[in-house]
Amino acid sequence: MHGSRPDLIQLRQLILAAVVITAIIGIVAGFILYSVDGFSQSAATVISIGRMDIGSPPADFQFARTGQGPLGKWIVVRDESSFGGRVIEQSSTDRTDYRFPLAIFDPIVAKNVDVSLKFKPVAGRVDQAGGIAVRVVDADNYYVVRANALEDNVRFYRVVKGRREQIDGMNIKVATNEWHSLGLKAQGERFTIEFDGKTLFTTTDKTFTGPGRIAVWTKADSVTRFDQIAIDVLP
Repeated sequence: MHGSRPDLIQLRQLILAAVVITAIIGIVAGFILYSVDGFSQSAATVISIGRMDIGSPPADFQFARTGQGPLGKWIVVRDESSFGGRVIEQSSTDRTDYRFPLAIFDPIVAKNVDVSLKFKPVAGRVDQAGGIAVRVVDADNYYVVRANALEDNVRFYRVVKGRREQIDGMNIKVATNEWHSLGLKAQGERFTIEFDGKTLFTTTDKTFTGPGRIAVWTKADSVTRFDQIAIDVLP
């Protein structure tokens, strides 16, 4: 009887140790999962257009223009066909041909990014275009991918000292008054362009190698709406 007591004590100690170790493993695993999830969420920014005030300029944006003519008119408007019922619209109808209004998102400055959005070309006699600009140094220096509903194409440009130069592009149907998705991934000198869920082309360029801001972009008298703008900062 007495000889079995030490064995019982050892057994209890082993059970207690196992419980403690299991608890520690659970805490560590939970911390790791929380950290990974937290990182993945913090790495991606989805602009909360649905919370912006209708009739006001979109929050966290500054406004600029490449070329000639007046600045764009950027405002939050109601659109029941959008994801959250509210969208950002460029509503100026000035017909200056070489005029590219930009709404530049202030909070993020990065070199490698994956940007996606939905856009709807609403009106325009000179152009019906919507685009994404990355590595925006200022209103005259950046990369931009844009889709045009009057020309039925998607083009990728560099804008250097206010001069637009085409790098690549593809002809594809871009319907007026319909939502389309547009994506631009910039990694080093490599750029991947997506349209309506498909990769259109990949190209390279070494003009802008440093970080910059992200912007939404239009041309001339394009009345264009933007929604579901997501920005992923890449390594």
